[in-house]
Amino acid sequence: MTVLRFYRQAMQFCFAIALFLAPGWQLAPAARALDLPEPGTTAAAAAGFHLSGRYLHDANGTNFILRGVNHLHTWFTENTSSFAHLKASGANAVRVVLSSGDRPESDWIKNSAANVANVISICKANKLVCVLEVHDTTGYGEQAGAASLAQAVAYWKEIQSALTGQEAYVILNLGNEPYGNNNAANWVNATKNAILEMRNAGFQHMLMVDAPNWGQDWEFVMRDNAASVLASDPQQNTVFSIHMYGVFDQAADIESYLQSFVNAGLPLVIGEFGHFHSDGDPDEDAILALAEEYGIGYLGWAWSGNCCGGEYLDLVNNFNPNQLTPWGERLIEGANGIIATSCEASIYGHHCFSDVAVTYWAWNFVERLYQARITGGCGTNPRQYCPESTVTRDQMAI
Repeated sequence: MTVLRFYRQAMQFCFAIALFLAPGWQLAPAARALDLPEPGTTAAAAAGFHLSGRYLHDANGTNFILRGVNHLHTWFTENTSSFAHLKASGANAVRVVLSSGDRPESDWIKNSAANVANVISICKANKLVCVLEVHDTTGYGEQAGAASLAQAVAYWKEIQSALTGQEAYVILNLGNEPYGNNNAANWVNATKNAILEMRNAGFQHMLMVDAPNWGQDWEFVMRDNAASVLASDPQQNTVFSIHMYGVFDQAADIESYLQSFVNAGLPLVIGEFGHFHSDGDPDEDAILALAEEYGIGYLGWAWSGNCCGGEYLDLVNNFNPNQLTPWGERLIEGANGIIATSCEASIYGHHCFSDVAVTYWAWNFVERLYQARITGGCGTNPRQYCPESTVTRDQMAI
């Protein structure tokens, strides 16, 4: 038996019944855990990305869950076609590696304001949310030559002209893995000072801060101080980023860490992770499944260009989108992966379905049906709802 998708009264009736009866239907864990607000109903939409509790909202006030990858831009500035390839893979965001020019290595070339402006333009052209990060801070205190968060802030201020006015499209990740394993407790005050300096300089963007311990927070410095760090932001608009590699090789450890933020109502994303690493074997299946269950964003490392023994973390070979690696197949095409779970930021005119614009009369209803895991639409990559077609029972259950 089929019903018409586009029949207003039937849609509204089914939607109302779904909302009232959903607990009794035993929806998927994700539907029970997310408890998402209705799309587009944030009281006052901000100029850019902002927080609503532990959730990231775009400038339209619509919930946005990062589903993307990292791109090694600073070492491969000529590979701008990768942004389009990332979008074609289903990603809704890209974390872009930048250099502030503070590292002594000859291949760490400073990205100018003009170069960053071009990156943002390419992100917008491909309808990707642009997460920009300074990589020079990696392992500060342990890695020789690593830059401090204060130096990273100086760089952001230097290129501020390229960033102002882009708050709806850009999230600023202050510094990659800004402390190694030495004196990780210093991360707290260094991060608070960096956030305050950014706000005093006039930055209105959502800020993202990486954990110490090379991003993996095994001493729980970020976890245990996240609330006070967020409170130190005058705009209350800072999200925390955990990197999951060898420390997170057990599903129980992954769930415990994610739950600590969920239970505290604090915003968290998985800014990097892989299927293997030199320090151990992360449980990527658990990372993906639990991120989906708790509505937590993730950005896999990395599109292509890894070197020096880390080539196994490439998602595609030689920047060729037609040559997915096993890791690429898992992240992009696998269960709870990018194709299955990514929704475009509503600032680009659509959200979870490419054929249902935010101006469509039933957009809110369709989004809620998808978020409640009641329907998965009629097709994937890009995900479509086919609002003028008929729907079968199979399509109404995912």
